[in-house]
Amino acid sequence: MPGATVYARAMGELAEDRGPTDVALLDDTIPANLERAIEHYPDHEALVAVHQDIRWTYRQFGDHVRDIAKSLMHAGLEPGDRLGLWAPNYAEWTLVQYATAEIGVILVNINPAYRTHELEYALNQSGCKWLIAAPEFKGSDYVAMVAEIADRVPSLEKAVFFWTDEWNHLYEGDEYVSDDELNARRDALQPDDPINIQYTSGTTGFPKGATLTHRNILNNGYFVAELQGFNHGDRLCIPVPFYHCFGMVMGNLGCTSHAATMVIPGDAFDPAAVLRAVEEERCTALYGVPTMFIAELGLPDFDSYDLSSLRTGVMAGSPCPVEVMKQCVDRMHMDDVTICYGMTETSPVSTQTLPDDSLHHRTATVGRAHPHVEVRIADPETGETMQRGETGEFCTRGYSVMQGYWNESQKTRAAIDDEGWMHTGDLAVMADDGYCNIVGRIKDMVIRGGENIYPREIEEFLYTHPDIEDVQAIGVPDERYGEELMVWVKVRAGATIDEDEVREFCRGQIAHFKVPRYVKFVGDFPMTVTGKVRKVEMREQSIAELGLHSTETA
Repeated sequence: MPGATVYARAMGELAEDRGPTDVALLDDTIPANLERAIEHYPDHEALVAVHQDIRWTYRQFGDHVRDIAKSLMHAGLEPGDRLGLWAPNYAEWTLVQYATAEIGVILVNINPAYRTHELEYALNQSGCKWLIAAPEFKGSDYVAMVAEIADRVPSLEKAVFFWTDEWNHLYEGDEYVSDDELNARRDALQPDDPINIQYTSGTTGFPKGATLTHRNILNNGYFVAELQGFNHGDRLCIPVPFYHCFGMVMGNLGCTSHAATMVIPGDAFDPAAVLRAVEEERCTALYGVPTMFIAELGLPDFDSYDLSSLRTGVMAGSPCPVEVMKQCVDRMHMDDVTICYGMTETSPVSTQTLPDDSLHHRTATVGRAHPHVEVRIADPETGETMQRGETGEFCTRGYSVMQGYWNESQKTRAAIDDEGWMHTGDLAVMADDGYCNIVGRIKDMVIRGGENIYPREIEEFLYTHPDIEDVQAIGVPDERYGEELMVWVKVRAGATIDEDEVREFCRGQIAHFKVPRYVKFVGDFPMTVTGKVRKVEMREQSIAELGLHSTETA
């Protein structure tokens, strides 16, 4: 990746930075980019779905994609129409992803965990004409759920379920659409056309549909892989969900833009299945959120897996514990592992560490500005750029920022200011060398008696306790101080520790106001399907258990 890590000099003392621009942005659509991979590496493996016993070369993958694209064209889908995709990680998911891009249809990613109310909202809000879905998943009968809400979604003309006769017809292609007609449709597409809507999981109200273009997600996937040194010889194990940017952008598009191999270990995350896939398929890279890596490292038979093929990968999705990162390097052979930071609205990555960064940078920061991306740390109240070393809101702009929230112009204006800066809501610090550290969400920051406490700092400290496997810090209401600090602790197998020991470990090591008032021991944390800890739910549960309702409303 020549030149990919050449950064501009620091822009004075202000907390702002620009990523390198010496490697040009791809001025491509997704299908045009895929076609080049097929031309150059037709017999190279494009996709392996371990759980489905599927193995396709780039030529075979391209043929399947074009067949489905022709079928969708013949069915009357036009550029700009929306098609919902509701399924866990199957090989067929990737085919629909690339087939819709081939003909300019906007893919609407639908969370596999959605129930009827959420499904109905996503389909109506985006105006989906078609829905392609798995028949069922984890006990949820998708066919019955679609039937239940179909009459309440006026735009929905068709629902097709994997592995039915209707799906098989789509999969086989359509003789009424010629190669020339498909090529003409594909060639008329532009890089700035919207091609994907992803619903962000809001903590209040309905989720918002981030609208992303070919340029947004193709380039972001390309540069995430580029900064790991990807080439056509790499084999990426992708246990993160496809419906999220981590899977379909950083994973799938990162691979196809380098003619690398996508390896799907299972329909949903299972730590043993992931390590088996890495071993059997000789994967060179592995993606995951921190909780996934913690689960993999925590397997009783972890040492029985041969992970020596691993070289790199990405840990992202939530703050990455330093100790977990170190274990990925030491025990999983991921010497070149990187940390990425971003959000769905920015396609998603804004910063990334590099394989040749120091261990400190690769374990204690989220890296520097991504290629062709600007970042700055702003005062949450005034919007002014902070000084380096000061805490403020992480803002970013560049090619990666979404077009906007689908049919939500007011919410778009609230997120993207007049100068094009996306306001993330994350609290961050930029060091003198331009590396950034995320210290929490603005809304998660605990303010105790006027003192700001950043949960990430407390979590990182408690990770150093030998008996603590995982920990999450939150604020709960308090009559005297406004808020008090609480930690939820997951203890390592076979270890014992009580509340007083946790507090004693903190005393004398961190400021007195950062010592947790409350300690709760748990087996697991409430999680989203993408592996993010639901701190809002933790707070609500803690308030109820501690009887703090009257305090909160006082």
